[in-house]
Amino acid sequence: MSGLHVGTSGWGYPSWQPDFYPAGIDRSDFLSFYAGRLDAVELNATKYRLPSEAQFRSWAAQVPDGFRFAVKAPDGIERRLATFEERVRCLGDRLGCVRVVVEGPRDDGFLELLLGSVDPAIRYALDLRDPSWDGAEERLAEAGAVRVGDSAGRADWAYLRFRELRYSAAELERLASEVGGLTKTVDETFGFFRHGEEPDAPVAAVQLDAACRAMR
Repeated sequence: MSGLHVGTSGWGYPSWQPDFYPAGIDRSDFLSFYAGRLDAVELNATKYRLPSEAQFRSWAAQVPDGFRFAVKAPDGIERRLATFEERVRCLGDRLGCVRVVVEGPRDDGFLELLLGSVDPAIRYALDLRDPSWDGAEERLAEAGAVRVGDSAGRADWAYLRFRELRYSAAELERLASEVGGLTKTVDETFGFFRHGEEPDAPVAAVQLDAACRAMR
């Protein structure tokens, strides 16, 4: 199921030791250990500070082939798009997509500006928080983009976020059924669990990934 990428929102949490990260592992080795168990992660630090090209290359070098980063865009990305895209391209084939969080109500002018300006080689997932954006999914799909949480299969890929901090076995089974079904509709699916102080997110991600792959 090469088109399935399951992970968590971030990876650098010391509180995940020793239940996910071994007790003796240094924090600088967290990413490489994480990438040995999961094949995707949301890169959130980029919302607050745009890392250097060297930092993006360093992250890419710590993960194996097939691993994907979902990079969170900074606020006002439309004003510094060229620089942002130049940096994230340094992830090479480890760049899965970019997530843009939009808190405000529907603004079709902003949407057209963004979709008309981005590099079509970079996939964008728009996290449209206000319900007034309902119905924008078709326009996004026309541009090769997706709305976060849309599982209708309008585009050839999808981006899901699982926001509960803990999931029961029954809930994970339900998620596996939904995600497994989606992977039969689209070419690539990203699914990320919300992080917490306890390592419930990476544990759930490992379990979901295994359950989906068992459904092949």
